[in-house]
Order: sequence, then structure tokens, then C-alpha cells
Amino acid sequence: MTRPSERDLDLLVEALRPLSHLVRPYFDGLERIPDSRPLLFVGNHTLYGVIDLPFLFTELWHRKRICIRGLGDHFHFKIPLWRDFLVRFGAVEGTPENCAQLMRQGESILVFPGGSREVFKRKGEQYRLMWKERLGFARLALAHRCTIVPFAAVGADDCYDIVFDGEELLATPFGRLALRMGLKPDMAAPISLGLLGTPLPRPERFYFSFGDPMVAEGDPADLVAVRALRDRTHAAVQARLDHLLTVRAQDRDRPLTRRLLRAIVDLF
Repeated sequence: MTRPSERDLDLLVEALRPLSHLVRPYFDGLERIPDSRPLLFVGNHTLYGVIDLPFLFTELWHRKRICIRGLGDHFHFKIPLWRDFLVRFGAVEGTPENCAQLMRQGESILVFPGGSREVFKRKGEQYRLMWKERLGFARLALAHRCTIVPFAAVGADDCYDIVFDGEELLATPFGRLALRMGLKPDMAAPISLGLLGTPLPRPERFYFSFGDPMVAEGDPADLVAVRALRDRTHAAVQARLDHLLTVRAQDRDRPLTRRLLRAIVDLF
């Protein structure tokens, strides 16, 4: 689990800078992120799970010199080239063993308890937390006395309109065949349309907010303590989501035309 080089991380920041002038990602709460390690960033997954992550990744590196080690689903690491890109920039397969090793090394880890179910949303599920009964992140945080940083992201769910969601697709003959061949229902990706009715995402503004850190203290074998930490984290992420939805509703710079004007001003 080799850590990305500082040179690679700085190059990624520079590569994303032109797009950042257009997107103008909004961040608040960066000052709440502590200097202690290890850190466990816990947040909500947005639709398709990759559209807004580069802005989160590069902002934390550029502003805080934090290299996030993302925990990815196993299927990501079965795709050639994509797998190589993820590994180069610090992602690891999301297993308890890998997470524990990163914590022992004092790394900053990114986890989405909603997993693929939040990535592949159904119609009407924008910005909903769907964590089910997942407790693994809380148990590991307690075992390693890790500091949890709750955060939320808003914007990516607005980049697409879901035409057919996973549940509708699974009800088709093709979907039923896929289920018989072993497809997990949570992995049924929706079919969506974005910019001008194409597969390209609409250029929405992205919003990120970090909550107050929580030091994990308790016995990882105590289910009550584990569930309590999970519930506290869930509530903190939900609070950040609610906050960002209010920010977005009041944001004068959300329209693309205003962001284009600001991007032009930045050039001069």
C-alpha cells in the first residue's frame, strides 16, 4: 500500500485547477480538521461516486497537506488502467485488514458506509444516507482510537437525471438474467442523462462541509459502543448534508453563467 508521492499529488492539483475555476467548489469546516492521526473521513456517497471526489481529494492535499487513502469496492480493482490510476493515487481495496493497516500507519482514510447502494441511487434518493446496519468503520475506529471527521458532499446528484434506476432494470429480462448470474442488487447501476440529454454530467457546483471531529473511545467488542459511535457519525453527516442543502439553496454563484463570469475574471 504505497503512499502517493508529493510530486504526483501536486501534479493532480495543477491538472484539476482549470476545471476548479469553472466548478468553483465550495468548502467549509476545513479548520475543524485536526492535526492528530489517524483520521477517518466518513461521508455520503454521491451518484456514481467519482464525479466530485477529485475536488475533495485535491483540496485536502492543497490546503491541509492531507493525502486521503480511499477505500474502494473490490470491483474497482478488477478494471485494468482504472485500477492502476487508483493505486497510484493511494486507493486500496476496502477490506478490514487494509483499513487496520492504514490506521496503524497513521494514514488519513476515506470511507463511505453507504457503499454501492448510495452510489447507484434509485429515483428520488438524492442526498439520502443508506448505511443499513454497517458498523465496520465504527468498530475499526474504536479499535485504533481513530479520530472520525464527518463530512458531506452536495452537487453531484444534480449532474444527472435518472431515466431507469437499478430496481427498474432488475425487473427486466436482462436484469433477471444478471441476478441469476450473480449480480448483487446493490450493484445495479442506473441509466442517467446529463448535459443536454447526453451521458456527460451537467456542470453543477460542488459543495463540501466538514463537521466537528469525534475521538473514538470505547471497547470495539461492545456492540452498544460501536452502534452509538455509528449513530453519532450518521447524525453528524446528516447535519452537514442539511447545512449544505441550505447553502446551495441560497448560493448566488450556483448558476453556470455566474461561475463562467467569475472564471473569466480569474484569468485576468
